[in-house]
Amino acid sequence: MSAPSPAHTPATASTAPTTPPATTRSRGLVLGVIATGLLMTVLDGSIVTVAMPAIQNDLGFSPASLSWVVNAYLIAFGGLLLLAGRLGDLIGRRRMFLTGTAVFTASSVLAGAAGSPALLITARFLQGAGSAMASAVGLGILVTLFTESRERTRAIAVFSFTGAAGASIGQVLGGVLTDAVGWHWIFLINLPIGVATLLVAVRVLPADRGPGLRAGADVIGAFLVTSGVMLGIYSVVEAGAYGWLSAHTLGLGALALALLAAFAVRQATARTPLLPLRVLRSRSVSGANLVQVLMVAALFSFQILVALYLQRVLGHGAAATALAMLPAAAVIGAVSLGASARLSARFGERNVLLLGLALLIALLGLLTRIPAHGHYATDLLPLMFLAAGFGLALPALTALGMSGAGEEDAGLVSGLFNTTQQIGMATGVAVLSTLAASRTDTLLSEGSSRAEALTGGYHLAFAVGGGLLTAAFAVALTVLGRTRPGAPTRSGSGRPEHEAAHRTEAAHAVRSA
Repeated sequence: MSAPSPAHTPATASTAPTTPPATTRSRGLVLGVIATGLLMTVLDGSIVTVAMPAIQNDLGFSPASLSWVVNAYLIAFGGLLLLAGRLGDLIGRRRMFLTGTAVFTASSVLAGAAGSPALLITARFLQGAGSAMASAVGLGILVTLFTESRERTRAIAVFSFTGAAGASIGQVLGGVLTDAVGWHWIFLINLPIGVATLLVAVRVLPADRGPGLRAGADVIGAFLVTSGVMLGIYSVVEAGAYGWLSAHTLGLGALALALLAAFAVRQATARTPLLPLRVLRSRSVSGANLVQVLMVAALFSFQILVALYLQRVLGHGAAATALAMLPAAAVIGAVSLGASARLSARFGERNVLLLGLALLIALLGLLTRIPAHGHYATDLLPLMFLAAGFGLALPALTALGMSGAGEEDAGLVSGLFNTTQQIGMATGVAVLSTLAASRTDTLLSEGSSRAEALTGGYHLAFAVGGGLLTAAFAVALTVLGRTRPGAPTRSGSGRPEHEAAHRTEAAHAVRSA
């Protein structure tokens, strides 16, 4: 006998914030919608990098202003994630996802039609805002919908695979579209995908009803954290142009830290805080976010610096470079979709995370030995398979980071997790790229050839990245709680019993406040 369709499912009690779809097929469609939304976001972050020279020539960007095609998106995306996640909890995660997808789709059309640098940068900022709105609540929808342990692990594996593989796909797709039909289509392609996502999402996303803005619309806290994160990301991404010790970088960095410190004080004293500090008391939440900052900071250098090595040292073209990076995306996808869920069920997420980090430490350690006159087939291709560590680490880390999220703050925890990812990404790219460039300049001044100097700079960046991953391994080992594989840790609702009790107390405290 088939289950009733979502439209005929009896409504839950008025106190229940979510009405999940009744069938496995409906939940599969929800997962597909969330994954497609993430894919558009990730693609848009990487697809533009290949098209930058064409955009510069067509619209007349100066070399200094061209970076804002990327930076405008990154600042809006990273700065608004936490606020969007909290608003999703208050007004409904379904509404926030639909609004964000609509904003992203409309601004993509604006970017594709842009005829001036100012219009394209504005459209990119709006794209980042729409991406933040949709991405911030995506994980929150999944963890409240997939409550059974194995189902949730598989859903998070699909989500993680989409994010990990999307960046490599974006580079290939960006090169093909730019060469075949022009750079405008790297943005316009989002129109049919976005419209299709919206049409399906309206039908399958579970209806949820938040408590409303009065329950936690901390306007002052929202201003402090949004401006602090945006200013911090801006100071980091511009440090390469102004210098890390310049008055510009240090002054804006200090102001960003002051704003974030004021936000922390505000959250400790506000009646309805934007980020209740009880969320950070969870070792799984705070530990997983710290591990993510370190891991993403180290590994974003893999995608960027290995691509630069292929082009600037080995002389590969843009399309050949993108294809050379595909084995890493393929192995990440195969592991995250095929092995990570089974291994997590058998050995526990923490142990799988530690294994993944160990493989990644080995990857960056071996990259410090790639030669200046190397060959892809012998010097790089074998190392690509160690990227399987990312396919193990990211799903396990995501599951740990979301494990402490209750129904009332799943969107907030999701937004926090995505925010730390963006901070790690921006910091890693800026710091490791700057270190590589500085080392390259030093080696050139000492008489090294250009290929040797570039390779020496990349070696330093990979070594520092390996140090960051070692620190992430230490945090995961000491901060994240040990999981017992195979133990009956799930309650009848599908959540760990001790976490369910903690959430009940937390929800009771929120209602009392």
